[in-house]
Amino acid sequence: MTLPLFSTTEDPGPDFAGLIRRLRLPVHPMMAPAGSAVSSGGAATNEFRHGTTVVALRFADGIVMAGDRRATEGNAIAHRAMEKVFPADRYSAVAIAGAAGPAVEMVRLFQTQLEHYEKVEGVVLSLEGKANQLSQMVREHLPMAMQGLAVVPLFAGYDLARQTGRIFTYDVTGGHYEETEHNATGSGGRDARTTIKLGYRVGMARDDAVELAVEALYEAADEDSATGGPDLIRGIYPLVATVTADGFAAVTEEEVSERFAALIERRRAEGRQP
Repeated sequence: MTLPLFSTTEDPGPDFAGLIRRLRLPVHPMMAPAGSAVSSGGAATNEFRHGTTVVALRFADGIVMAGDRRATEGNAIAHRAMEKVFPADRYSAVAIAGAAGPAVEMVRLFQTQLEHYEKVEGVVLSLEGKANQLSQMVREHLPMAMQGLAVVPLFAGYDLARQTGRIFTYDVTGGHYEETEHNATGSGGRDARTTIKLGYRVGMARDDAVELAVEALYEAADEDSATGGPDLIRGIYPLVATVTADGFAAVTEEEVSERFAALIERRRAEGRQP
């Protein structure tokens, strides 16, 4: 296949979705122009997989992002080891809550869009520009969200220009809002936010921030049936990652399991139910 050539008025530039549309290739619903028709296929039901709780918080050197592993179908557990935290590129991460299938597809498209932009423009898109790109994808997903297939991502990263971590939240219409310290979304988001709010301190060290993210997911799982806590029998633990000036780094499963074990033991020592 030869490389496509465009006139100056038709060149989609660094817009990967625009390139696909220009080439008239099969278009994923999330690449369709805003306002275009999407077949409903009937009323939506709860018989599809949902991702649940994800959190993000700032610490002294960047951000910590974490997500539980459970996916549900209605009131049933559909999957126990779903991944909900992904690197968007080297200096940013995205976590997903909502309809699992469209959410994962949105992440893959977002990753491709950022890589495409860097190849075309020769520079990395700014963190705020990345947040805007994801906002556009969420907005283009609105017709599917209106059918019950809502996707609500959580985006965060290290801003190389400002030399600090930043967190962005979204609503189903594509609106995005910057959070100064922390946030959580998903079915257990309220309980996770409460836990973080009580334990958060400005300028936290990395280990303290990871510990607080782990505790937030633990408390969310204790209150919300759709949020999965640590599965000690199967050895399944929430995913945790950091993004700093050194880039995206996944926290090892060994460290996460040790932190959950320490949390449970601490609860027992305090005479509280683990």
